[in-house]
Amino acid sequence: MTHSKNIALFAGIAGLIILTGFMQSWNSALLILNMGLISAIMAIGVNLQWGIAGLFNVGIMGFLALGGLATVFVSMEPVPDAWRAGGAGIFLALALGVLTVVATIFAFKTLPKGRLRTIGMLVILITGFFVYRAVFDPAVEAIEAVDPAVTGYLGGLGLPVVVAWPVGGLLAAGVAWIIGKTALGLRSDYLAIATLGIAEIIVAIMKNEDWLARGVKNVIGLPRPVPYEVDLQSSASFVERVQSYGLDVTTTSSILVKLNYAVLFALFLGVIFAMAQLALNSPWGRMMRAIRDNETAAEAMGKNVTKRHLQIFILGSAICGIAGAMMTTLDGQLTPGTYQPLRFTFLIWVMVIVGGSGSNLGAVLGGFLIWFLWVQVEPMGYFIMDILTMGMTDGSPLKEHLLDSVAHMRLLTMGVVLLLVLRFSPRGLIPEK
Repeated sequence: MTHSKNIALFAGIAGLIILTGFMQSWNSALLILNMGLISAIMAIGVNLQWGIAGLFNVGIMGFLALGGLATVFVSMEPVPDAWRAGGAGIFLALALGVLTVVATIFAFKTLPKGRLRTIGMLVILITGFFVYRAVFDPAVEAIEAVDPAVTGYLGGLGLPVVVAWPVGGLLAAGVAWIIGKTALGLRSDYLAIATLGIAEIIVAIMKNEDWLARGVKNVIGLPRPVPYEVDLQSSASFVERVQSYGLDVTTTSSILVKLNYAVLFALFLGVIFAMAQLALNSPWGRMMRAIRDNETAAEAMGKNVTKRHLQIFILGSAICGIAGAMMTTLDGQLTPGTYQPLRFTFLIWVMVIVGGSGSNLGAVLGGFLIWFLWVQVEPMGYFIMDILTMGMTDGSPLKEHLLDSVAHMRLLTMGVVLLLVLRFSPRGLIPEK
């Protein structure tokens, strides 16, 4: 019965996507499919942290942004003039910053407790800060002055963009380690505050540090792992083959590119899902669920709860970083201004809750279902409102109010879906066994 229900749920999602292809366009349907695949990966990462370990991370947006930043670091071509102008200064400043932190830690550990230690640490921090800024600020100004309309940043390594996906995971994992070492010993509500604050800091840095990734000027023209539509359209063999079937060349090339993305994303989703399932069903996964259910009992059995929480926090964040890099690759640009908690934190939590907390299969289902609703609810709302207000007089205040309210249908739908699921299936559509 359970398997039949799961098959029916996924068949329903597939049917909705196919119906979108027939009713709207196959480009729209494939775009929903691709973002659904990426959303499923995000949901698996959050499910590892919350569903399996009980960690309340509301800083998902920050880890996705780090994944997007990795695509710039890895795939964009370097800007030689910017490197000559201030590249060495940036690295020297970062080295001085690290040295200041290390010296402060050393002073804290070696100096005797009291006023001497406090003064010593303050002297190191203040001196290090001014030295760091004296090196860092001129280097930043020099880099951002290099053709700011087009570049104004250091660029990347010029490697294939697919390499950026695991690098995005590593970057997110590194930041998660720093957060975890400082915040995982706190209560769950303090962890939530810490992760939310750090996510906002990450996005703020990306918006304001132009030398890093052009800030709000955005990095456009990111390389692709699949062909460009214009290249297909300029290929004589492709055009001849498409026209022989009586198809439109422009539409077919766009569909083919999205299909290539879908295959690539599906392969990554399959690998991540298989690894998450193996981890879930392993002794390590059973231990993590035992810690989630009763930390006191797990500690009494000799388990290092904080260390295990750090492990799974890093793993879940790394998966979110991979998803963030994939999403930026699909968009073809990095736009820090679009990283909003509503879209990149709240929505992913809804996916996990609706799909089934603790169930990787449920997380995948929730990713597809919630993303489909997020995209399609507004146009469906306009269609329904047009029918409901058809008999009303043009210019009627009630008609205008009803049509204007369609813009809020997304949030209303998310709330209604959450209420219905929590009422009739509180453990999610595909609950944990």
